[in-house]
Amino acid sequence: MNIAPPLAVMAELTHRCPLQCPYCSNPLEMLKAGAERDTAFWRGAIDQAAALGVLQIHFSGGEPSLRPDLTALIAHATQAGLYANLITSAVLLNETKLAAYAEAGLGHVQVSLQGADARNADRIGHYEGAHQKKLEVARMVPGFGMSLTVNAVMHRQNLEELPAIIDLALALEADRLEIAHVQYHGWALANRAALMPSRAQFEAANALVDARRREIGARMQIDYVVPDYYADLPKTCMGGWGQKMLNIAPDGRVLPCHAAETIPGLVFPRLGEASLRDIWQNSEAFNKFRGTAWMSEPCASCALKEVDWGGCRCQAMAITGDPAATDPVCARSPRHDAMNAMAAAEAGQGPGAFQYRRLS
Repeated sequence: MNIAPPLAVMAELTHRCPLQCPYCSNPLEMLKAGAERDTAFWRGAIDQAAALGVLQIHFSGGEPSLRPDLTALIAHATQAGLYANLITSAVLLNETKLAAYAEAGLGHVQVSLQGADARNADRIGHYEGAHQKKLEVARMVPGFGMSLTVNAVMHRQNLEELPAIIDLALALEADRLEIAHVQYHGWALANRAALMPSRAQFEAANALVDARRREIGARMQIDYVVPDYYADLPKTCMGGWGQKMLNIAPDGRVLPCHAAETIPGLVFPRLGEASLRDIWQNSEAFNKFRGTAWMSEPCASCALKEVDWGGCRCQAMAITGDPAATDPVCARSPRHDAMNAMAAAEAGQGPGAFQYRRLS
């Protein structure tokens, strides 16, 4: 198949983070600071991404602002012609850092919120005072000429705050609000029973988002990611495996998505052992589920196979034990009804205690 260059690179500079979110997308076995690649490595990665045809770079983590070289990496990316976005918890940022990032060319800041109520939000992130700090930083971003996205990860223990979160994003003058129901990989899978919303909560959230989109109009874009366990059709995960994005882990491994290492048997080459272009075009991991040739029935004959590209391989692995299985989100999957029943059973439990992520 003709492999177009990726649109974006997710640069995971570190797994270190002051927050301990129970739905963290980092792997259960997180990398410590000693495994992180140095500034020269990331400069080379940026150069290779630009040469490959990448347009955007998302500096992520963990918390990327823990890296003292972040300003230099933003500047290098901007000079290479990449649009730079910072995905941050914001709790370690201040006016001086934001000014330096803006001067270096940062175009966009995405600030995560764990809720609208400070006490509950700080409990979810397991970091006292985090919510107030996030709001202080978010209010500064537009003043430096950078776009602001508010990212709110929703689940059973904060969904009642969704109306207030939408109002808060408007008050912060966010250009975009991403309402993202938890996707159950990594730490989220470990905390699934404590996070799973009920179907009634899900349907109420859908109705609210529809109504507020109509009311708000062009004042703020609202992106909405539904909880897969209550869907009937799979989402186009990452724009299709190995088609739109690639992820560079803190130790230099290159993955098709941040959760891909949950699939056993895949070997992810490190940048330096091979070029980014060679990994993108030729590595076994990127070609394993790229396109449609890997599909079996019912995916192989589905009219939507080049729309959703089979859904999420990591989710198929988590629910069925087979990464090549039909995504259980799909109503045609033989595991669909069982997944719905599991979600209903878990949503019926009490709030539950979180297993918090830690990096010693």
